[in-house]
Amino acid sequence: MVFPEPQTQPNSPMTKPSTSRPKPSFFSDFFVFLGGAMLAFLLVWTLFSFINPNPKPSFYSSVSANHESRSTKCAAENDGGRIHRDPPDPNFYDDPNLSYSIEKGIVGWDEKRRDWIRQHPEFLPGAGERVLLLTGSQPSPCTNPIGDHLLLRFFKNKVDYCRIHGYDIFYNNALLHPKMGSFWAKIPAVRAAMVAHPEAEWIWWVDSDAAFTDMEFRLPLAKYKDHNLIVHGWANMVYENKSWVSLNAGIFLMRNSQWSLDFMDVWASMGPQTPEYDKWGKIQKSIFKDKLFPESDDQTGLVYLLLMEREKWADRIYLESEYYFEGYWVEIVGTLKNISEKYVEVERGVRRLRRRRAEKVSVEYGEAREEHMKGWGGGKGGSRRPFITHFTGCQPCSGDHNAMYSGESCWDEMRRVLNFADNQVLRSFGYVREDLLDASVSELPFDYPANNSRASHPIQNPDTSEGE
Repeated sequence: MVFPEPQTQPNSPMTKPSTSRPKPSFFSDFFVFLGGAMLAFLLVWTLFSFINPNPKPSFYSSVSANHESRSTKCAAENDGGRIHRDPPDPNFYDDPNLSYSIEKGIVGWDEKRRDWIRQHPEFLPGAGERVLLLTGSQPSPCTNPIGDHLLLRFFKNKVDYCRIHGYDIFYNNALLHPKMGSFWAKIPAVRAAMVAHPEAEWIWWVDSDAAFTDMEFRLPLAKYKDHNLIVHGWANMVYENKSWVSLNAGIFLMRNSQWSLDFMDVWASMGPQTPEYDKWGKIQKSIFKDKLFPESDDQTGLVYLLLMEREKWADRIYLESEYYFEGYWVEIVGTLKNISEKYVEVERGVRRLRRRRAEKVSVEYGEAREEHMKGWGGGKGGSRRPFITHFTGCQPCSGDHNAMYSGESCWDEMRRVLNFADNQVLRSFGYVREDLLDASVSELPFDYPANNSRASHPIQNPDTSEGE
């Protein structure tokens, strides 16, 4: 942008004076200059003290000045730092023995990650809460006629959630180990993702047939500060009932750490790529009497490690049951109508929650709603939106659903759940589905839902009233 030259007006401070004035002395000029310099120094010092009130050395200040300068330059040149440059200094990627494969171990991973992040200081802010969501499906097209469409919608749901919360996402549809298919395929993918993303503190595996149904809820990472693996499950069912369904391994959060690499090495040793695969199937079936099939699977293998090697692993594994970190769809779908009505009831009473807003700040309104939701409960029997709804047993791609469900119930309820979640996203774009089984959308009225034509009790004064 070119700024115009300032235009002067007669008798303005920028015009040449029309009358002469006495020439100031050298000393008066000197003292004026000195006073101005002192004032400027005090102003700069005060501003610096305000911006940096605690100049103690920290991990950030240990990064060399040239790296800080380089990262700042990269951020300015590459759209806010979303594209990053790699310095020429050697790091673990230059090791010819480095392998992404689950069959070759890595040692010293925590130190390797730490050194890499020091080379890339732009990743230091927020490093402890950086999440990479990982999901995927088979390489071939679905045999179920609507399978690919359903998988696309499940993927869109995950992309929406990650965009709202600032998480990265990777969708894998390649078999990373030729013998580790089906439910075992996730472990090579998680292992490779840890190496490919040293900047990520957490790798979050979410099965392709699982949907986020509370788009505002954010992982309570502070709760898991002393743990490396988070999975939905119940301790009494693991240790007392010895049940293979005491947890669900279709969704888990794993810290990017040496502990996790070591754990996955042991976990994968029960997989089909090993010569002891058949043996592990027999061991699992003998211990877990409710297991339905003879093959060794990842979920039963995880329960086995908790039960049989408890002292080695259990302290770092968190079994989450306080909210739907992974929720069984059959016990969720029938509750969505009542849950929606409770959320609408709260919003009708709190004008701020009905305010139209940008999608980037939508999570703040979920946090503001919390004070009106005390005692609602976040799991079975609760009134909160389920965080994740998992369609275990439905198999949308192959169509080979569990015989206890009908195909129509699986596919219809998937549409209902996905639309329930999509409404939360569409709201920021000004639209909503009135029927969760209808594909059509309608534009939202001002002050939704209180001024919605469907609302039975619109507020009387939308400009001043806080409630109805």
